[in-house]
Amino acid sequence: MSSKKRTVLVFIFLFVLLLTFIFLNIMIGSVKLTPSEVMRILFMKSDNELNTTVIWVMRIPRILTALILGAALSVAGFLLQTFFHSPIAGPFVLGISSGAKLTVSISMIYLLSRGVVSSSVTLIISAFIGAMLSMGFVLVISQKVKRMSMLIICGVMIGYICNALTDFLVTFADD
Repeated sequence: MSSKKRTVLVFIFLFVLLLTFIFLNIMIGSVKLTPSEVMRILFMKSDNELNTTVIWVMRIPRILTALILGAALSVAGFLLQTFFHSPIAGPFVLGISSGAKLTVSISMIYLLSRGVVSSSVTLIISAFIGAMLSMGFVLVISQKVKRMSMLIICGVMIGYICNALTDFLVTFADD
């Protein structure tokens, strides 16, 4: 079997597996539904308003969110690997995740020390800022370093520095 044919078969198998899991995700939950009920609701032929609401208001949006998020994460990983010309380049290896964790811990410690409870939006924004700062630092280093192995080592080093700072801040922060 040729490589192209094998790739097509793998993608078909994965697509069928995805559809199966989506269908199972719609059926299984606190409100259990039979396959026939799900098919009736999906094709707008059901009288049961509760089940219709559960599927269209709760389960379908969650499935779509998971699909979009998974696609975005895979594209982000692909772009990191393509940009740095390394198959092991990723947010953990390059220290991007550690930078995000550092800024989240700084914002939480700062806000909690002032008696303010941080919202999810605040934490997401601080994580984004930390990830961008770490990524910017990695990009600056990538202009100076010509060998990819050294860039990966610098990224790991950035990650360890951010982790050490996070641990230091959390250890000595007020309870």
